[in-house]
Amino acid sequence: MTKKIHDQSFDGIAVKFAKNIYETSKGKLRQAVLLRDLLERPELASNCRILDVGAGQGQLALELASRGHQLTLTDLSAEMLELAKERAAQQQLQIQCHQLPLQQLTAQGWPAFPVVLCHAVLEWLEDPAEAIAQLHQLVEPGGLVSLMFYNKDAKRLSNIIYGNFNYVLRDLTYKKKVRLSPQNPLQPQQVELWCQQAGFDIVQKTGVRCFHDYLRDRSEQETEYEQLLQVELMFNRQEPYASLGRYQHLLLRAL
Repeated sequence: MTKKIHDQSFDGIAVKFAKNIYETSKGKLRQAVLLRDLLERPELASNCRILDVGAGQGQLALELASRGHQLTLTDLSAEMLELAKERAAQQQLQIQCHQLPLQQLTAQGWPAFPVVLCHAVLEWLEDPAEAIAQLHQLVEPGGLVSLMFYNKDAKRLSNIIYGNFNYVLRDLTYKKKVRLSPQNPLQPQQVELWCQQAGFDIVQKTGVRCFHDYLRDRSEQETEYEQLLQVELMFNRQEPYASLGRYQHLLLRAL
């Protein structure tokens, strides 16, 4: 029987999360890829209202705010949002923050936004398919949703490469919970089907960390970061590399 997944808050580990994720090469790569993909979109060519669902500490949101966009951040974690507000104040940026889960945004009848971000959220949720349907309610008709999720295929491949065969044969299930590791990696084909069923057209797919997680020498992730970033940005929209990304980044058009 599959163990029930509960929606995850990061209260109590927000600082640890920042150090172990955002301040490392994998966090910097993720930020660079998402920013490249978003800034290429015509929707962000001028001032735009943007909703960031599950925004965490708001690294990407603050970067977009610094470019003149109007950012609204939501998250389950009060600690994460407090860090986002502190950083916004330090940079003299105006943002709005609300400690609310995705489900309450739609239940409260929030107005739709032209652009909605939802990055590294689905894999922490009990019902990711319903979350995608709720994102469709929060974006304007014809609007853009930027959706990034944890790729189960890539997680399986990296564990095979590093010889974690028993873990792979258990279908990537832990004997005990690891709080900083997503508990519900998702099959890309299933996520794409959910997106289509919710009323989205998939306009672009990018792999995030297509090569980073497969390096034999892990020190190269930090010492050769600039070259690694250049390679990632060059190939992460091409197959088969795009499908190997630890995360999948989909740009969705609301029909």
